[in-house]
Amino acid sequence: MKSIYSLGLLFFLAVISQSCAQQNKNVTTPTSTGITVETVVDGFDIPWGIAFLPNGDLLVTEKSGILYRVNQGKKTEITGLPPIYQRGQGGLMDIKVHPKYKENGWIYISYAKKAERESGGNTALMRFKLDGNKIVKKEPLFKALPNSNDGRHFGSRIEFDREGYLFLSVGERGEWDNAQLLTNHSGKIHRFNADGSIPKDNPFVDQADAMKSIYSYGHRNPQGLVLHPETGDLWEHEHGPRGGDEVNIIEKGKNYGWPVITYGINYNGQTISPNTEKEGLEQPILYWKPSIAPSGMAFISTDKYGDWKGDLLVGSLKFSYLNHCTVKDGKIVKQEKIVENEGRVRDVKESPDGTIYVAVESGKILKLIKK
Repeated sequence: MKSIYSLGLLFFLAVISQSCAQQNKNVTTPTSTGITVETVVDGFDIPWGIAFLPNGDLLVTEKSGILYRVNQGKKTEITGLPPIYQRGQGGLMDIKVHPKYKENGWIYISYAKKAERESGGNTALMRFKLDGNKIVKKEPLFKALPNSNDGRHFGSRIEFDREGYLFLSVGERGEWDNAQLLTNHSGKIHRFNADGSIPKDNPFVDQADAMKSIYSYGHRNPQGLVLHPETGDLWEHEHGPRGGDEVNIIEKGKNYGWPVITYGINYNGQTISPNTEKEGLEQPILYWKPSIAPSGMAFISTDKYGDWKGDLLVGSLKFSYLNHCTVKDGKIVKQEKIVENEGRVRDVKESPDGTIYVAVESGKILKLIKK
């Protein structure tokens, strides 16, 4: 009888515990670094990119091809997207609100777009405006070439600089040599005017066989792109192979080396390149070995998180944590994990009021509170 009673008590406690867990799934969760993680909204299917409207509403892309607006914890689907090419790592990806949105109303998305007259596809860029929760005035701006049936390495982050130029990252689509060839768009960071036209001072506009939008090249799969809030420098991170994820400061016309130099090896253990550096090729300011599979990137630009102002946040897909990088004089001098076990971190952004929001592939949007 005693053992039956004990089993019954254990079962009762388990049911109560599960019930409490279900009822409190959105409660704040403290971390070991003094950061509290609060779930703002959940129920997404792989949120990929997040961006804020000036009024504080949050825009969230799902890789599956759905765009949502989130207001006061409630998500509403925005209709009118173009056809989204679903292929491996490709789908609906990044989203960026124009810095002068209040004046012009433009929103930009990157997505995988299918080729019109052949198989495969590649990364594309378009802008649009909103009429309530409906997309209007769609303007396709760019589609990368060559098309590929490979499902890897679409890159696909969007950023603006202080002069209003628009940057887009495109991965090399699993074809290493693409990154070194100026005759295609893959494995590059591209620079446009806000309307998609090519700036006259882009580094390769006068080279006959080069793609005119190229700003830098030699990239593998860039999934982080952000402007430093003080210096105005463009920071980028990209996936390496087995080891060799990189953080770079992007400069006009520079070659960042992939696959001629790398700190990683192939997934089968074979050497990709015997060289980690070479004259004329840029060195990363940081590389990860083993790889963390970085995705999403944001600087802390306010005093809301104390002495973290000016530091960098990077998501890890592989190990499901948010990485806090202490930045001093343009170098990363220290790293710590500040959010763990919430899911694969896909994106991180600072809101208009300075709060940090994180999109995790478990389907949640989190915000960080430091006490």
